[in-house]
Amino acid sequence: MDGSPGIIALLAITLGLGLLTFAVVTTTAFVKITIVLLLVRNALGVQQVPPNIVIYTVALILTVYISAPVSEQIYRQLTSSGLEYRTFDDFTTAAGRVREPIRAHLQRLTTDDERQFFLSATRQIWPEDVRQRVGADDLTILIPSFMISELKRAFEIGFLLYLPFITIDLIVTTILMAMGMAMVSPTIISVPFKLFLFIAVDGWSRLMHGLVLSYS
Repeated sequence: MDGSPGIIALLAITLGLGLLTFAVVTTTAFVKITIVLLLVRNALGVQQVPPNIVIYTVALILTVYISAPVSEQIYRQLTSSGLEYRTFDDFTTAAGRVREPIRAHLQRLTTDDERQFFLSATRQIWPEDVRQRVGADDLTILIPSFMISELKRAFEIGFLLYLPFITIDLIVTTILMAMGMAMVSPTIISVPFKLFLFIAVDGWSRLMHGLVLSYS
């Protein structure tokens, strides 16, 4: 019996670490930043530079920076509550207090259309006794709305970034065809030009700055 609080704490820590990855992916900027960086790499035509580990690390660092205010609010809720984290009720109370900063964060970054869709979809796929307890500000509605909103914004940004690089590819291909050099791969010529353009406009800095400020 004396070791039961320690076992509960250990189980809670293990479960918390397991849910941390899920929380990072579903409630932060990580997905959007990762998709944009991967799309830019593909648009440049350098498939393995920077490598995936670098892209994920950069995305995680920017995510931590963007999520710092929310993380601070969560930390204050967990440390100022006076909970000892020795019983299941303590962890349940802590989870309820942490939910509020996350809910406010997701509400700010989701669109009304997405929230209303998932709220109305509950009438078709959820039992009546369950959907009556769900509101537009519940996490079960906000999390999928946030994910779809982030995916939409990520691909919109990626499309706009793709356009100048596609233009370079088309120009290089047209010039090679006009010179009778159809056997030469356009990527051999276009990739250096795209890299030069990206460097000339300070592409990485502008891209990172834009991604961070998109959450202002």
